[in-house]
Amino acid sequence: MTVVNLQYYAQLREQAGRSGEQVVTSAVSLRDLYEELRASHGFSLAADVLKVAVNTEFSAWDRSLRDGDTVVFIPPVAGG
Repeated sequence: MTVVNLQYYAQLREQAGRSGEQVVTSAVSLRDLYEELRASHGFSLAADVLKVAVNTEFSAWDRSLRDGDTVVFIPPVAGG
């Protein structure tokens, strides 16, 4: 099990009902983690439309999770 810190923005924050949380997960990769969160929080966005950052650096979806990582899923933003 891995403990990670999550931050949510825009649509994901609205759907999660919070701006962040700490979770204990059995997910191995960032994609696995997002799919777990999608199931538990009802996120409507597919992973393919998001960017993901770990510890303030953009990352690939297949990156392995490590204890203490801070993960940010970044939804597309509409300008106007």
